[in-house]
Amino acid sequence: MWSGSRLLTILNRKKMLSDDIMETPLSRCLGTTDLTMLGVGHMVGAGIFVLTGTVVREVAGPATLVSYLMAGIAATLASLCYAEFGARVPKAGSAYTYTYVTMGEFWAFTIGWNIILEHLLGAASVARAWSGSFDAMFNGAIKNGTMEHVGQISVPWMSDYPDFIALLIVIVVMMFVSVGAKISINFNTFFTAINVLVILLIISVGFSLGKGRNWSNDFVPYGYPGVFAGAATCFYAYIGFEGIAVAGEEAKNPAKSIPIATGLAMIVVTVLYIGSTASLTLMVPYDHVVVAAPFPAAFEERGLHWARFVVAVGTLFGITTSLIGSLFSLPRAVYSMASDGLFFWIFSYVHPKTQTPVVAILVFGLTAGLFALLIDIETLVEFLSIGTLLSFTLVAACVIILRYRTADKLQFKLRPEEADADYDDDDDGSLMSDKKGILKTSQSHDDIGKLKKQYLDLPILRNLDHGVAPVVAVIAMAVFIIVFWCVLLKAFWAVQNATWWAIILLLLSSIGMVMSLLVILAHEQNKSFITFQVPLVPYIPALSMFVNIAMMLQLNYLTWIRLVIWLAVGYMIYFAYGVHKSKENRPLASYNQIVNYAGTEYNDPSGSIIKPSETIHQQQPPSHIVDPSTSAENDGL
Repeated sequence: MWSGSRLLTILNRKKMLSDDIMETPLSRCLGTTDLTMLGVGHMVGAGIFVLTGTVVREVAGPATLVSYLMAGIAATLASLCYAEFGARVPKAGSAYTYTYVTMGEFWAFTIGWNIILEHLLGAASVARAWSGSFDAMFNGAIKNGTMEHVGQISVPWMSDYPDFIALLIVIVVMMFVSVGAKISINFNTFFTAINVLVILLIISVGFSLGKGRNWSNDFVPYGYPGVFAGAATCFYAYIGFEGIAVAGEEAKNPAKSIPIATGLAMIVVTVLYIGSTASLTLMVPYDHVVVAAPFPAAFEERGLHWARFVVAVGTLFGITTSLIGSLFSLPRAVYSMASDGLFFWIFSYVHPKTQTPVVAILVFGLTAGLFALLIDIETLVEFLSIGTLLSFTLVAACVIILRYRTADKLQFKLRPEEADADYDDDDDGSLMSDKKGILKTSQSHDDIGKLKKQYLDLPILRNLDHGVAPVVAVIAMAVFIIVFWCVLLKAFWAVQNATWWAIILLLLSSIGMVMSLLVILAHEQNKSFITFQVPLVPYIPALSMFVNIAMMLQLNYLTWIRLVIWLAVGYMIYFAYGVHKSKENRPLASYNQIVNYAGTEYNDPSGSIIKPSETIHQQQPPSHIVDPSTSAENDGL
């Protein structure tokens, strides 16, 4: 049994990055255009063709366009945080890897497990939308035939019928994703281009057929709480930019490509979301919108039969790109956790020819197909946003924490003699040099995390170790934000009636948020990274946390219950397997066994590449590998 201090040390040990962070068994073949189209394709298909119908009909009405705008602003704040980490840590895993480097193993597993759920449900919901749009071209004949000959399912949160078309499309796209990153991305780019053209057609035709009374009669039918709830649900539409960060380990020049691709994708899709939602709600009243196929049905109602079929075909292309994005990101998130030892090692196997994590693609692709076969699309969409929002919140917190972490605790290698060199700006296929550091030498690293000179005499803070106060302040800020929004959103009646306890809680939580921010600002910030940095830290990440937590608290309580169940399953896997098999806690014997697993290459904790030809007897143990029970270094201390 572990002691309390030992367990705390294990849960907070941090991932040690190798000297060459560009080294990977995956293929670095993606440029800026590839990543931008991956993000656009992933977001546009999911948002417009999956969410729009549900949110317009059941949550926010025509005001859904305001929900998209709010979600877009919040997602832009989060995307800046992702872009900073994606450029600095070009590894698969996205928020999982960032959290592992910054906050520790337990928090990283929590986020990684949520990301897996996020992409599983994302792929399943998009597949259900693909099936619904395809069936709409035949007036629901497939659904009716299946219910008649196969039967109905009478479980509340499950589909009315087994959706075999959704399962089939998942299998087909899974095959494309498994043959190689470049092939699947080229396939995605082609479909995305067609998708954007169809959406522009939808917007132009929709506005030409628009009726102003569809807005003037009841623009906000569900009230402003519905607009906020819609924004929380619409957040799912923006998870595609996370796919850009997930693909960072396959980017040619992540320091340049990831920030640019993220920014471009966010601008394009936000404009398309707002434009298409406006055109839909102007064409038909919000209560006439068909959830499964909103745009084809809207054109049919207005008598444009030709447009109905054109849009239906374009919808299939658009949803396909979103499905590619989900099935591209899902196995790479699994691969990242497995290669760190926190998840079953079989999923870290990379096929030597295709350079893709084929086992993860097969197992989790089929799991997504099973979800699509049996679970109702509304249930899938409802459960998606909470994992996304939790990931975004923690990444924003990680940005603040890393900026104020002392130099001796940074998980990045500092190479003063090479740090001033610029990254290669060419996007012609050349790799970013693996000899270039990511920290400048212009700033004194001894000052990072310390109190600024004018605040050296502040009580309490002056007695804390360097870098500790900002971490505590970030945690305290999150708690105060939760209290603030709980009072404002869940007990607004008490605020309206000026109830004493509600007013006191609002005042205390507001003062607490401001004080936490001031504590962070009193310390020296690390501004020496030569890769992309979020501007206005800690303000932008703090605002991102503020908005994300508000939207999380707007989600249905059943969504939280499902999240708790999913996390409980994940924690059983982590404490039974991941704690012991983690690369940061691996005895030498266990390490040598895993070196030769599945005949593939692995990075050992020092960063060296272990070839499959190197047998256990040939491979000499790295000098720094020691029994973790006797070494605090392996725990990230």
